[in-house]
Amino acid sequence: MDMVSHTVTNLIIFVLAIYVGYHVVWTVTPALHTPLMAVTNAISAIVIVGAMIAAALTQTGLGKTMGVLAVALAAVNVFGGFMVTRRMLEMFKKKTPSGVSAKANLPQGKLSEAAEGKESGVGK
Repeated sequence: MDMVSHTVTNLIIFVLAIYVGYHVVWTVTPALHTPLMAVTNAISAIVIVGAMIAAALTQTGLGKTMGVLAVALAAVNVFGGFMVTRRMLEMFKKKTPSGVSAKANLPQGKLSEAAEGKESGVGK
Protein backbone atom coordinates (compact mmCIF):
# COMPACT_ATOMS: atom_id res chain seq x y z
CA MET A 1 0.00 0.00 0.00
CA ASP A 2 3.04 2.26 0.25
CA MET A 3 3.27 2.49 -3.52
CA VAL A 4 0.01 4.46 -3.81
CA SER A 5 -0.06 7.85 -2.17
CA HIS A 6 -2.73 8.72 0.37
CA THR A 7 -3.97 11.53 -1.88
CA VAL A 8 -4.80 9.10 -4.70
CA THR A 9 -6.50 6.72 -2.25
CA ASN A 10 -8.59 9.56 -0.83
CA LEU A 11 -9.47 10.78 -4.33
CA ILE A 12 -10.65 7.30 -5.33
CA ILE A 13 -12.82 7.07 -2.19
CA PHE A 14 -14.23 10.53 -2.90
CA VAL A 15 -15.15 9.65 -6.51
CA LEU A 16 -16.74 6.36 -5.42
CA ALA A 17 -18.75 8.19 -2.74
CA ILE A 18 -20.04 10.63 -5.36
CA TYR A 19 -21.01 7.74 -7.65
CA VAL A 20 -22.80 5.79 -4.94
CA GLY A 21 -24.48 8.92 -3.55
CA TYR A 22 -25.77 9.89 -7.00
CA HIS A 23 -27.33 6.48 -7.57
CA VAL A 24 -28.80 6.28 -4.07
CA VAL A 25 -30.45 9.70 -4.31
CA TRP A 26 -31.88 9.28 -7.81
CA THR A 27 -33.33 5.80 -7.17
CA VAL A 28 -35.34 6.86 -4.11
CA THR A 29 -39.08 6.56 -4.66
CA PRO A 30 -41.13 9.73 -4.09
CA ALA A 31 -42.84 8.15 -1.07
CA LEU A 32 -39.48 7.88 0.72
CA HIS A 33 -38.28 11.37 -0.19
CA THR A 34 -39.64 13.12 2.92
CA PRO A 35 -38.18 10.62 5.43
CA LEU A 36 -34.88 10.74 3.56
CA MET A 37 -34.87 14.54 3.80
CA ALA A 38 -35.48 14.29 7.55
CA VAL A 39 -32.48 11.99 7.92
CA THR A 40 -30.23 14.25 5.84
CA ASN A 41 -31.33 17.22 7.95
CA ALA A 42 -30.27 15.31 11.06
CA ILE A 43 -26.92 14.45 9.49
CA SER A 44 -26.40 18.10 8.54
CA ALA A 45 -27.18 19.11 12.11
CA ILE A 46 -24.46 16.73 13.30
CA VAL A 47 -22.11 18.31 10.75
CA ILE A 48 -22.91 21.73 12.22
CA VAL A 49 -21.99 20.55 15.71
CA GLY A 50 -18.77 18.94 14.45
CA ALA A 51 -17.83 22.05 12.47
CA MET A 52 -18.37 24.27 15.51
CA ILE A 53 -16.16 22.00 17.63
CA ALA A 54 -13.50 21.85 14.91
CA ALA A 55 -13.56 25.64 14.46
CA ALA A 56 -13.26 26.17 18.19
CA LEU A 57 -10.31 23.80 18.56
CA THR A 58 -8.21 25.11 15.67
CA GLN A 59 -5.51 27.66 16.27
CA THR A 60 -4.95 29.01 12.78
CA GLY A 61 -7.02 31.60 11.00
CA LEU A 62 -7.54 29.28 8.03
CA GLY A 63 -8.93 26.55 10.28
CA LYS A 64 -11.36 28.92 11.95
CA THR A 65 -12.44 30.31 8.57
CA MET A 66 -13.04 26.82 7.20
CA GLY A 67 -15.01 25.91 10.34
CA VAL A 68 -17.22 28.98 10.03
CA LEU A 69 -17.73 28.23 6.33
CA ALA A 70 -18.68 24.62 7.14
CA VAL A 71 -21.19 25.81 9.76
CA ALA A 72 -22.72 28.30 7.32
CA LEU A 73 -23.05 25.79 4.47
CA ALA A 74 -24.50 23.08 6.72
CA ALA A 75 -26.99 25.60 8.16
CA VAL A 76 -28.13 26.53 4.64
CA ASN A 77 -28.52 22.82 3.92
CA VAL A 78 -30.61 22.24 7.05
CA PHE A 79 -32.92 25.19 6.50
CA GLY A 80 -33.28 24.41 2.80
CA GLY A 81 -34.07 20.80 3.67
CA PHE A 82 -36.81 21.86 6.05
CA MET A 83 -38.30 24.15 3.40
CA VAL A 84 -38.29 21.35 0.80
CA THR A 85 -39.79 18.90 3.30
CA ARG A 86 -42.57 21.37 4.17
CA ARG A 87 -43.36 21.87 0.49
CA MET A 88 -43.42 18.11 -0.08
CA LEU A 89 -45.84 17.61 2.81
CA GLU A 90 -48.08 20.41 1.54
CA MET A 91 -48.39 18.59 -1.78
CA PHE A 92 -50.16 15.72 -0.01
CA LYS A 93 -52.76 17.90 1.73
CA LYS A 94 -56.27 17.97 0.35
CA LYS A 95 -57.06 21.23 -1.33
CA THR A 96 -60.44 22.85 -0.62
CA PRO A 97 -61.91 25.14 -3.25
CA SER A 98 -62.11 28.79 -2.22
CA GLY A 99 -65.37 29.67 -0.52
CA VAL A 100 -65.94 26.10 0.70
CA SER A 101 -65.50 25.40 4.40
CA ALA A 102 -63.46 22.54 5.73
CA LYS A 103 -66.70 20.94 6.99
CA ALA A 104 -67.66 20.15 3.41
CA ASN A 105 -64.83 17.60 3.26
CA LEU A 106 -66.08 15.62 6.26
CA PRO A 107 -67.73 12.23 5.78
CA GLN A 108 -71.54 12.19 5.96
CA GLY A 109 -71.78 11.05 9.61
CA LYS A 110 -69.20 13.56 10.79
CA LEU A 111 -70.96 16.48 9.09
CA SER A 112 -73.91 16.33 11.50
CA GLU A 113 -71.51 16.11 14.47
CA ALA A 114 -69.59 19.13 13.21
CA ALA A 115 -72.83 21.07 12.80
CA GLU A 116 -73.75 20.28 16.39
CA GLY A 117 -70.31 21.33 17.62
CA LYS A 118 -69.27 17.85 18.73
CA GLU A 119 -65.73 16.79 18.05
CA SER A 120 -64.50 13.31 18.82
CA GLY A 121 -61.85 13.18 21.49
CA VAL A 122 -61.95 16.90 22.33
CA GLY A 123 -63.05 17.91 25.80
CA LYS A 124 -63.43 14.35 27.07
